[in-house]
Amino acid sequence: MRPVRIALLIAALGAVQAHAGVFDDDEARRQVADLKIKTEARFDQQAKAQLDLAGQIQRQAEEVSRLRGQIETLNYELETAKKRQQDFYLDLDTRLRKFESPAAAAGDTPNGAAAKPAVDPAKESQDYEAALNQFKAGKYKEAAVGFGAFVQKYPDSSLAPNAQYWLGNAWYAQRDCKRAIEAQSLVTTKYAESAKAPDAWLAISTCQQEMGNPTGAKRSLETVIAKYPSAPAADTARERLKKK
Repeated sequence: MRPVRIALLIAALGAVQAHAGVFDDDEARRQVADLKIKTEARFDQQAKAQLDLAGQIQRQAEEVSRLRGQIETLNYELETAKKRQQDFYLDLDTRLRKFESPAAAAGDTPNGAAAKPAVDPAKESQDYEAALNQFKAGKYKEAAVGFGAFVQKYPDSSLAPNAQYWLGNAWYAQRDCKRAIEAQSLVTTKYAESAKAPDAWLAISTCQQEMGNPTGAKRSLETVIAKYPSAPAADTARERLKKK
């Protein structure tokens, strides 16, 4: 009987080991399958994240392109508006000159005051027109020379305030705000009662802003409103102050 028991015990142990071996293989396969599923899920998640990121980058690129287009459009509109404003002033300047009286003839001075040298109205107008045409052509350096010479030669001309104003604009067009302010300051003092004085204050404010002096720019705008409340320049000054 003893050998039979030993044989049965050995058989039973073999069966257990065989079952355990089968169980170990199944568990290993299950773990491998689980790992595969988890790995694929992780790859899918990463792929989705990459697609989302690529989509965000694409949308941002499109937004940057759209904003760049808007900026280019705004810059174009700004330059166009500046050109229209300049053309308007030049046209208005030409129209106003038709209504201005010619220079007083020599010998008309009151109370026997010393008569000034006679001025040729045609030559005066020609000199002014020549400088103005230089400005229209974008030759700002030549225009500055022409307007500077005009105010020196015809200081009492009815066109002197205009010439002084355009002299300031010619300097500003050359990005020389210091000289532009100096020229426009003469308009606001020597020719304070002229129609160009309010616009000169606006030009001064623009230069002060570009030179990093917002306080001075604000003060100049306030001066326009205080001194010339009904002038078109005062309306422009009020609009600018709203944006500050």
